Amino acid sequence: MEQQTSLRTHLQLSIYRVIDPVVKVFIKLGLTPNIVTSIGFVLNVGVAIIFILGAEEGNRGDLSYVGWAGALILFAGLFDMLDGQVARLGNMKSTFGALYDSVLDRYSELIMFLGICYYLVGHHYFLSSIFAFIALMGSMMVSYVRARAEGLGIECKGGLMQRPERVVTIGLCAILCGITSFYIGGDYKLYVPAIKFHIFDTMSIFTIPIVGVAILTNITAFKRLLDAKKALLEKDNNARGIKDRL
Repeated sequence: MEQQTSLRTHLQLSIYRVIDPVVKVFIKLGLTPNIVTSIGFVLNVGVAIIFILGAEEGNRGDLSYVGWAGALILFAGLFDMLDGQVARLGNMKSTFGALYDSVLDRYSELIMFLGICYYLVGHHYFLSSIFAFIALMGSMMVSYVRARAEGLGIECKGGLMQRPERVVTIGLCAILCGITSFYIGGDYKLYVPAIKFHIFDTMSIFTIPIVGVAILTNITAFKRLLDAKKALLEKDNNARGIKDRL
């Protein structure tokens, strides 16, 4: 876990070095962290709109909508890092800003998954839409367990599928799905002799990772719950020990 955290921190610092010049431009333009957070939210609304348009106007074999939505997912996710850096470098940290960022992050993720589920249902990927909804549940519970634990005075971070990992996984796989469909077609299917149904199609490039997100987010939430339980028991035992000594 410590090795994973160290790698994640190293990657974040590397990204910060790249985006800091952009952050300084934002600060000079007078953009506040809350404005940057709001821009990220609006972009995620755009993600949902692209998926919905893909369901309503595109056909099942046209995965270009998925690709463009993936690109916007990554672009919107960048603002999740920019707002924090604007607050730090611009000395504009505030308690409400932290709350506002957390609330809009949850709304952004809900809206993104709304678009994904709408697209999958619209093109009859019913099983994949169920996994997308399970991924949404896990994503919300990862955040909720942390927030509830911290409300009880326990730090509860870590896990394999935190928000940045979810954004990068879904965004990159959506882009790859869209690009692949351009070369091999959106209706490509891979069959194996003696098996009546196909074992892979172009859309699988997008839907299989969603299954992974669905599984790993819920594992992460459950792991955080167990970690919080252990920490709370230790906290209660320490409190009893102090009380007994008194």
